[in-house]
Amino acid sequence: MGQISSLHKIHFISIGGSVMHNLAIELHLKGFLVSGSDDEIYEPSAGRLAKYDLLPAITGWFPEKITADLEAVILGMHARQDNPELAKARELGIKVYSYPEYIFEQSQHKQRVVIAGSHGKTTITSMILHVLNYNNRVFNYLVGAQIEGFDNMVKLSENAPLIVIEGDEYFTSPLDPTPKFMHYQPHIALISGIAWDHYNVFPTWESYVKQFELLADSLPKAGAIIFDETDDMLDVIGRKERPDVVSTSYNAHPYKVVDGKTILVTAELGEVPVLVFGNHNMKNISGARAVCERLGITDEEFYSAIQTFKGASKRLELLGSKATVNIYRDFAHAPSKVEATTGALKEQFPERTLIACAELHTFSSLNKTFLKQYRRKLNAADIAVVYYNPQTLEHKRLESITEEEIRAAFKRDDLKVFTDSAELTDFLKSLKWENANLLMMSSGTFGDTDLKKLSEEILAF
Repeated sequence: MGQISSLHKIHFISIGGSVMHNLAIELHLKGFLVSGSDDEIYEPSAGRLAKYDLLPAITGWFPEKITADLEAVILGMHARQDNPELAKARELGIKVYSYPEYIFEQSQHKQRVVIAGSHGKTTITSMILHVLNYNNRVFNYLVGAQIEGFDNMVKLSENAPLIVIEGDEYFTSPLDPTPKFMHYQPHIALISGIAWDHYNVFPTWESYVKQFELLADSLPKAGAIIFDETDDMLDVIGRKERPDVVSTSYNAHPYKVVDGKTILVTAELGEVPVLVFGNHNMKNISGARAVCERLGITDEEFYSAIQTFKGASKRLELLGSKATVNIYRDFAHAPSKVEATTGALKEQFPERTLIACAELHTFSSLNKTFLKQYRRKLNAADIAVVYYNPQTLEHKRLESITEEEIRAAFKRDDLKVFTDSAELTDFLKSLKWENANLLMMSSGTFGDTDLKKLSEEILAF
């Protein structure tokens, strides 16, 4: 190990990021000497870094950590352009990578599969990894959520002939406005759908769509694009003539819902029960199957594996249940995700009252201009609730929003709006919890609400 470590000494600027800390752990496990800095590190990153003795002793930036014997510096998205460690690395002429550039560097000789799209990419990537793992394939990966059966979110090994990457359209680093997915140079690209997001980065619908067209146009000869044909804009991009590039479309896998259980209907293998549900997940299954088919997985192998897929972390995750009550949390925050998740739960349990609560906390969701994209997105809920923290608006330097403006944007007069998390939880606990489901949707924390505890308190009624 000593010799390997002397050759591979890597420093992470912004080591606390979700992918960054996983990449740091993976390189450490490979025998690299890894160091890192950050100005704030939250859980679960802090605990996971500490487990491997990679957690910086003090938060902040320390140019003295940047020494001439470093092989490379990996720059995280949340560092600023004037970061003092970055300045020192440049001064010493040390190679600086963004993490997408570094992942490509480590996988140049592998078949590269990139899963992109405004929604569903984490779940589709997770499904593919689950199927490959179930069938004992050797592969590398990068995925945006924790998955059962996988210790880390990043795997890089010399012997794997294949890497499956969840690729997003967001900027690569403070120095590079290229979408991350462009750096991976995929041989196979799946695009799951295009729904305008990241309003702060892509101020127009056209500029947002353009990123996915660039990805599709970048595919090499003998490459393949796989896309959701029910998405009108994506249908145009997917069917565009590209010499020697295979184009494959998919839509929702045929299915039926029986007594709150989803069953896939297949031509060759009959009925296949699955643990995930909702029309959006039936599309995700079809997309994952199309990719797996190109990777040599047979239908028998795919359907055998998909039955045990429980979903990625925080994606329609069941927090608790009793006879006629289920409580879920979901990472949904963009308008298309809020609509898909709410609709999925109502379809799965049509007889139950659905209480759906969405937190607005991203730059886009709290922007007055963008807010109208949520029009009627909570309509599948019997009781619709929106929570936001006014301090988040101040922190993001956004114009204040009134309850009336939120109701008007969602086009729902009976929408309950809360700005205090304690009042929100009191309201939820005051409802009649019989033959009802609760859905909590956010990429945030509902003002540091302990959702597991809330679940237990509701189920105790």
